[in-house]
Amino acid sequence: MRLRLVPETTNIDFFRFWKATFGISIVAMIVSLVLFLTMGLNFGIDFRGGTTIRTESTQAVNVGTYREAIAPLGLGDVSITEVFDPTFGADRHVAMIRIQAQEGEESVSPAVVNSVEVALQAVDPAISFTSVESVGPKVSGELIRTAVIAVIAAMGAILVYIWLRFEWQFAIGAVVALIHDVLLTIGIFSLLQIRFDLATIAALLTIVGYSINDTVVIFDRLRENLIKYKKMALRDVMNLSVNETLSRTLMTSGTTLLALIALLILGGDVIRGFVFAITWGVVVGTYSSVYVAKNVVLMLGTKRDWSKPDAGAGTQFGKADA
Repeated sequence: MRLRLVPETTNIDFFRFWKATFGISIVAMIVSLVLFLTMGLNFGIDFRGGTTIRTESTQAVNVGTYREAIAPLGLGDVSITEVFDPTFGADRHVAMIRIQAQEGEESVSPAVVNSVEVALQAVDPAISFTSVESVGPKVSGELIRTAVIAVIAAMGAILVYIWLRFEWQFAIGAVVALIHDVLLTIGIFSLLQIRFDLATIAALLTIVGYSINDTVVIFDRLRENLIKYKKMALRDVMNLSVNETLSRTLMTSGTTLLALIALLILGGDVIRGFVFAITWGVVVGTYSSVYVAKNVVLMLGTKRDWSKPDAGAGTQFGKADA
């Protein structure tokens, strides 16, 4: 007996309210952009600058105890991670403590670093401080530029791939869906003021990959059905294609969300922002594959020249394996 999330055959009209759903998506993108421009993002140490303190101790690192000791100092964004290395002996325990630059200062002052050291020595007398490194605003600015370039380059590469594999209408639909996913993720981070750091950029790139994978699966089925049902209206072919891939879409999204929700609840503060971004991205990415990418293709139309044997299959790369 096989588990089915949806019936074997479905006939849901996903495009019954396609103008309303596409309009909602456009409004959501605009709202996200306004939130970003007005509220901004809660940048982490990677983008704001700050100081990293490396500690060593003969006692095991207790991240919770370290955080409780530093919390009364009111230093804002403090990241504490234990460093694992196979070359470390049994009595060598290393941690990295990252403190954001304080308001009006380019880096953490020596007085603040000293207060952190005193607080940690109170809970672990055996602790020593092996290095203190600062990240200034110039380096942080370069990280922001590099992160933006990485996201734009990923979308550009996907645009070219979809254009070659299908047609330009499909490429535009896919990229609009990706922009939708990235903007909505940035918007929710701005609204909730969740810490935005390099891990979040990694999550954005993961979202882009997940979303385009789901979109390409449906596009592949759409292309097959465009050839199979030559006289069927484009909207009906799209509806059929989404219904035929619905079980796969829900199964993939559902199993991914199960793992992500477990990490979101039990994973701890260090990875919570990263996991939240991917969880949100899976939801909006699944939505955009159906209600954004396909709507753009529906509005632009697609080539259906049946005078050639491979008409409607896309460009000369249309039958290439993914």
